[in-house]
Amino acid sequence: MRNINHKLRKNYRVLSELNFINGKAKTTHTKLSSDGFDFDYFTNLKTYKNGAEYRFVYNIGYKFLEDDWLLVVRNEQ
Repeated sequence: MRNINHKLRKNYRVLSELNFINGKAKTTHTKLSSDGFDFDYFTNLKTYKNGAEYRFVYNIGYKFLEDDWLLVVRNEQ
């Protein structure tokens, strides 16, 4: 349990350090991986009606785009 929480906190830290503009940021899979992000660990998965699938780490979600890119969104609630 402790190891899972550590990985989730690390993932959150990596995502929160991105440069968000209006609650959104774009980055690459390679950049997140090199910063220590583990794509196997996230807190929930949300699929929207249009088929978009976001994986969230607490209040920060990401969606895979074309090639190596990801769209990262911050849910401010």
